[in-house]
Amino acid sequence: MKKIGVVVSLFAMTVAGCAPAMGPKETGGALIGAGTGALIGSQIGGGRGQLVAVAVGTLAGAIVGQEVGRTLDRADQLAMQQNAQYALEHTRTNQATGWRNPDTGNYGSVMPVETYQTSTGQYCREYLQTVVIGGQQQQAYGTACRQPDGSWKIIR
Repeated sequence: MKKIGVVVSLFAMTVAGCAPAMGPKETGGALIGAGTGALIGSQIGGGRGQLVAVAVGTLAGAIVGQEVGRTLDRADQLAMQQNAQYALEHTRTNQATGWRNPDTGNYGSVMPVETYQTSTGQYCREYLQTVVIGGQQQQAYGTACRQPDGSWKIIR
């Protein structure tokens, strides 16, 4: 798993340093996509082939994620963030809550898939997020942990 994190981090730094200026939507989408692509790539092959699959998955995910980020407007992002906070705090495991922006037609959902407590007592939840933009569905898998102020912060 450390190799995956290194590949995602290196890719993120490369994108930030070499790509044309991206706005916050594109950057966020690229990072989420890169993480999802790396996760998918890590499930393929073994040894050196697995590392190549992770790299390819990271790149492909970042490209797709960047496009998703580019097409989400501020209202979409706000609805998605509010829904994620609600879902992580109040929704049972394997139950999805959704959001929809009637102005753009974009929508999505967040479904917590596992809840656990860290050794320091912090609650964390793994989740599956789905976003549909212009009829195109994208999914991301991540982990968020409850902060001292009660909000949830995505940690990966």
